[in-house]
Amino acid sequence: MNLKNWVNKKVKKLDWYDITLIKIGTGALVLFLAKVWWPLLSLEWYWYLLIGVVAVIRPAYRAYFKNK
Repeated sequence: MNLKNWVNKKVKKLDWYDITLIKIGTGALVLFLAKVWWPLLSLEWYWYLLIGVVAVIRPAYRAYFKNK
């Protein structure tokens, strides 16, 4: 069994609120990293926007435009 199949099997056991809690936990960890490592917050606002857009391109394409 490869890693992808293993992760898919585990994710299917989660409910919608488990996924929501994972998102909240991830956000909290990112805020913690920003709090303890000040250079992370020293960037201009447009860098955060650019990083966010670049990070979303592939998942959005695969979810909405790619046909299987």
